[in-house]
Amino acid sequence: MRLIVMGQQAFGKDVLAKLIETGTDEVVAVYCEPDREGKPVDPIKEYALEQGLPVHQPANFDDQTALDTLAGFDADLMVMAFVNVFVPGAARDTPKFGSICFHPSLLPLHRGPSAVNWPIIMGSTKSGYSWFYPSDGLDEGDSLLQWECEIGPDDTVIDLYFKKIYPSAVDSVLQVCDLFRAGNPPRIVPDESQATYERRCTTKHSRIEWHRPVKQVYDLIRGTNPAPGAWTEYDGGKLGIFDCALVPGDGISGRVRAISEDGIEVQCVGGRILVKRVRPEGEGKMAASEWAASVGLEPGATIGT
Repeated sequence: MRLIVMGQQAFGKDVLAKLIETGTDEVVAVYCEPDREGKPVDPIKEYALEQGLPVHQPANFDDQTALDTLAGFDADLMVMAFVNVFVPGAARDTPKFGSICFHPSLLPLHRGPSAVNWPIIMGSTKSGYSWFYPSDGLDEGDSLLQWECEIGPDDTVIDLYFKKIYPSAVDSVLQVCDLFRAGNPPRIVPDESQATYERRCTTKHSRIEWHRPVKQVYDLIRGTNPAPGAWTEYDGGKLGIFDCALVPGDGISGRVRAISEDGIEVQCVGGRILVKRVRPEGEGKMAASEWAASVGLEPGATIGT
């Protein structure tokens, strides 16, 4: 088949590389976001140019020229791997078989831009990814295939996305193409009664409230690690909270209960968070024990508000 690959960053680049290295299908063009002043060249663009592929970077598909250029490649399928630009039906439907899009959740669950963060934050025990037929709605449409994985009790965003979802998803693009090539690709109709949408997870959502149940606090920290990063307040400044563990213990919420080489124990409702790694405002990440020593932190001190 003749393919157009549309994507960005490392995932888009690795999907493109998988297709080229396998060589079963012909990639005829690559689409990615416009260059941003002062930002590095997108990895997918850099790789595509190295491979001698035509690269196009329209800001949108509102004009006929952009649509005519897309149609000129006479593609069978457009593979959309990590796409932030809205692609209207006039562009999506140009290839013979239309377009197929990747999303890192089990649609229709967790539609939206932070689909890896929210399942962890919400305490879910499973996630995965979907390849779906995109429509004008955000992450809406029937699915072609879905892949499910466990969210471990201590998994962070790195564990779930980069160690589980990412490698499987890159490999799965070959299965996607096989399904279209074979004819009559599946269409899994979503149960809209199960649909959820969550907005982008930002630092507004990742502020720690230590008076909450300890499991909720722990899930928030691991679900925002490494980005956008959970945080709390100390001595008038922000303190980023990263690698942690659950430990038993009682006391007043928000109080530091113990300090050791392993980190600092902060009390929540029903247990404690052992904070192992922090990032003081304006500084880099460091061991929590190192930070505690540098500010003279002692058991009984209050963290947060």
